[in-house]
Amino acid sequence: MENLLGTISMGVRAPIIREGDNIAEVVATSVINASKAHGIPIQTKDVIAVTESVVARAEGNYVTVDKIAEDVKALFGNETIGVIFPILSRNRFAMCFKGICRAAKKVVLMLSFPADEVGNHLVSAQEMLQKGVSRDAILTEEKYREIFGYTKHEFTGVDYIEYYKELAQSENCEIEVVLANDCRAVMAYTKHILCADIHTREMTKQILKDAGASYVCGLDDICVKPAEGMHTGYNAKYGLLGSNKADEERVKLFPQSGEAVVLEIQRIIKEQTGIEVEAMVYGDGAFKDPVGKIWELADPVVSPAYTEGLCGRPNELKLKALADGKYAMLSGDALKEAIKEEIKTKGDNLVGNMASQGTTPRQITDLLGSLADLTSGSGDKGTPIIWIKGYFKNYADEA
Repeated sequence: MENLLGTISMGVRAPIIREGDNIAEVVATSVINASKAHGIPIQTKDVIAVTESVVARAEGNYVTVDKIAEDVKALFGNETIGVIFPILSRNRFAMCFKGICRAAKKVVLMLSFPADEVGNHLVSAQEMLQKGVSRDAILTEEKYREIFGYTKHEFTGVDYIEYYKELAQSENCEIEVVLANDCRAVMAYTKHILCADIHTREMTKQILKDAGASYVCGLDDICVKPAEGMHTGYNAKYGLLGSNKADEERVKLFPQSGEAVVLEIQRIIKEQTGIEVEAMVYGDGAFKDPVGKIWELADPVVSPAYTEGLCGRPNELKLKALADGKYAMLSGDALKEAIKEEIKTKGDNLVGNMASQGTTPRQITDLLGSLADLTSGSGDKGTPIIWIKGYFKNYADEA
């Protein structure tokens, strides 16, 4: 029978995950139960994705603001800390900043403008243009207020300059706010710098080191080791990157055991069904909101862990290019069969092939993670597990 369906992404309901739960077993069992309840077979190369949030919760991978402060103090001592390029977020950065301020006597907070790294705007680019402010400008808080006034985030209604100042002051930490896009501008205030950017962090660190900064580190250098006697409360690879606010004194870190989890999900499903699926842990999807201009990816990566079959990039032909170009003279069944044959005989690497132009040259895990994130949402759907079928099927596959 001809296959009339392509990729299907389904949210799978799961119990509320608590610390100590066997997350791999919960995920595998939930998918198997959903398969039986709805008569949907599990098939080879199905993808089972689970959100990083519940993996870290099962691990109990939380860290306190005090632990953040302890690590920051160990790194910076009593120096004034330049905290540069954080994202504007109560969920992602506020508790981290609270810990930094708890450790410091003074911070110089340098924000990029008109927006942060992921597109949260302090002001609009249009307003900057209208007021003749260059992106190369270095503005004190006083000068910024003189030009732009008190600005609030379009979606949250928060004035982030005031919000971060109040956080610092609540920790009895002196704070000075500067706005600039050149990381080296902070060195006029201090040469001890904590880079809070996510995707540009390595480049920022290198620029500052080359410019003669005395000490440079990033959020990925904080909470990279567990406290004595603890098995959780750290992430050796990402530190505070990928963390989320848990409550007023704790953040949940990016998961530490993702690789073991995806392999165990794969093993359990193979053991119970005989079918080999692929599995992945996903966080933020990599997409941009065209209205708010926010790039969703506040995590360091879309997927911190995945099985081997999800490595690489798609190797696809553009059907539109074939239909409008090489096979423009065909129609109906003749066109259909010609394109199917083209797909069946395509090469293993289509980079540079005009027939692949317009396809998306992204990592498979970035594409699947974005699909999973959009399917699960971040609210109350209750589906932290996403079951994706047919992703590796193409137009030439019969079933």
